[in-house]
Amino acid sequence: MSFDVDTIRAAYPALADGYAYLDGAAGTQLPEPVIAAIGAAYRAGLGNAGGAFPASARASAATAACRQAVADLVGGVPDGVILGPNMTTLTYRLAGSLARDWRAGDEVIVSRLDHDANVRPWVQAAARAGATVRWAEVELPAGELPVAQYDSLLSDRTVLVAVTAASNVLGTRPDVAAITARARAAGALSYVDGVHATPHGPTDVVALGADFYATSAYKWSGPHVGAVVADPSLLGKLHPDKLEPAPGTVPDRFERGTPPFADLAGVTAAVEHLAGLDPAAAAMEASTRSRRARAGPARRAAGRPGGHAEGHHVRPAAAPDRDRVLHGGGPEPGRGGRAPGPAEDQRVARAQLRLGTHRRARHPRPWQRGAGRAGPLQQPR
Repeated sequence: MSFDVDTIRAAYPALADGYAYLDGAAGTQLPEPVIAAIGAAYRAGLGNAGGAFPASARASAATAACRQAVADLVGGVPDGVILGPNMTTLTYRLAGSLARDWRAGDEVIVSRLDHDANVRPWVQAAARAGATVRWAEVELPAGELPVAQYDSLLSDRTVLVAVTAASNVLGTRPDVAAITARARAAGALSYVDGVHATPHGPTDVVALGADFYATSAYKWSGPHVGAVVADPSLLGKLHPDKLEPAPGTVPDRFERGTPPFADLAGVTAAVEHLAGLDPAAAAMEASTRSRRARAGPARRAAGRPGGHAEGHHVRPAAAPDRDRVLHGGGPEPGRGGRAPGPAEDQRVARAQLRLGTHRRARHPRPWQRGAGRAGPLQQPR
């Protein structure tokens, strides 16, 4: 398909303020259909789920539709879609549930390429269980995560491998399928951070081999809602802490408290918006072509608007030598700040990998605590 940037830009009211939103880690703005869906949900009236009245039924319907939409976007089934406020909260929740079965001598593998949201929850859970943390290293200056190192990192005591599907610092896309296959062969589960990967192209959690796949709607034109996708049978083996009146079924038992039902309606609208970016696919009847099938061509086009990305560098599409995704940068020059150039950005990003957020020490020294120099490149998700 041809990617009509002008038409798509016009759907986002916030872009009329004259600023260029270049910081991918900061999230996307909302298109008009998403804003309208959230407003319509509030105008119609909402109540907590489980009640015998229309407002409650609307809330339940919004939740079910959101699960289906996320499943359509990334693969999986609706009954395996856990919804929550963000990826970080959900990852901590899953880490607490999984770590109940960990014992001293078990091993967890994390990577220095990952955002801290897919590192610290596992490091802390491992510390409480007495498990050992092992680190997959980034190959510098290439910025790659070599798959072969996992052969020596994995053992029969490995219980979990956490890895990103795309780095929000360098844009690197590791060979996730190869890593998860190795984890599965060793009897370990895999937790894949797809927050930065999902916005940049079609996603298939089954093909990736991810036991858990995390994503955030605010990275793909939705509101601030996070989701983790897993096989319902796997979730059925986990028993998170919950309130007595909260549902005991999967995936509901992982969702603490009352969800933002109107925002869930916005997530559904965001997926439908993405699925409609390909005019040819959007023109087909839904009965002829599913939303997931319609989203595929649009996601491929949106993921490569004129080139392949290498950090901030964009190389011609005709000669890609590695798969990277754009991750954005600082303010647009002349609008409140100076944007870092490609060389500077890559230098700071690699410095983060060497000196920044991921340390071997279980208890960081004072100068290792907090964001430090790496703060601008790793924002909370």
